[in-house]
Amino acid sequence: MTDKTIVHVLRHGEVHNPEGVLYGRLPGYRLSEDGILMAKAAARWFADRDVTALFSSPMQRALETAAPLVDTFDLPVTVDDRLIEAGNHFEGLTFGAGAGSLRRPEHWRYLVNPFKPSWGEPYKELAARMRAAVIAAREAARGHEAVCVSHQLPIWTLRLHAEHRRLWHHPRRRECGLASVTSLSFEGSRLVEVAYAEPASGLGEGTGVAGA
Repeated sequence: MTDKTIVHVLRHGEVHNPEGVLYGRLPGYRLSEDGILMAKAAARWFADRDVTALFSSPMQRALETAAPLVDTFDLPVTVDDRLIEAGNHFEGLTFGAGAGSLRRPEHWRYLVNPFKPSWGEPYKELAARMRAAVIAAREAARGHEAVCVSHQLPIWTLRLHAEHRRLWHHPRRRECGLASVTSLSFEGSRLVEVAYAEPASGLGEGTGVAGA
């Protein structure tokens, strides 16, 4: 019989970010109180599943989201740098007009190509590293299930790639809420299904994209 393996890609919970900056890969951004509740809700959602391997982005918010899963399954979490947030020129800034970074001409050249995108890590490179991380998780948990904790844009780009859709998109159209789960099911090495769930729906601010 062909092995069935499921790799669940979990977005981290809500982050404490009162200034509303695009924090990206900046260190020190932790989960908010609601974010901790979201992480616990996700762990409860996974509790009865056959999870045998845990992976996480190196960012603090991702590791804090993984912590309840470590307790639930008594498994170590492996840090995989390929699960990290996407690189972004606007990291550390507020985005938008008014007091945001868009009022400053020195940033305008980074907005010329939304299809690459010109302001950050190319979508194709992002999809490639996320796919490689998922394959590694699949092999580690072959015949069982794995959880990878990552970030909104990497997860959504992975899903678009898996579903053979175009990679460029409007951020507000991402189906990747806080502490949501995007599940990729494999038969052997063949992807057979992509599913989506929101174990923490109703907590926090939903699918907001600031900081991701």
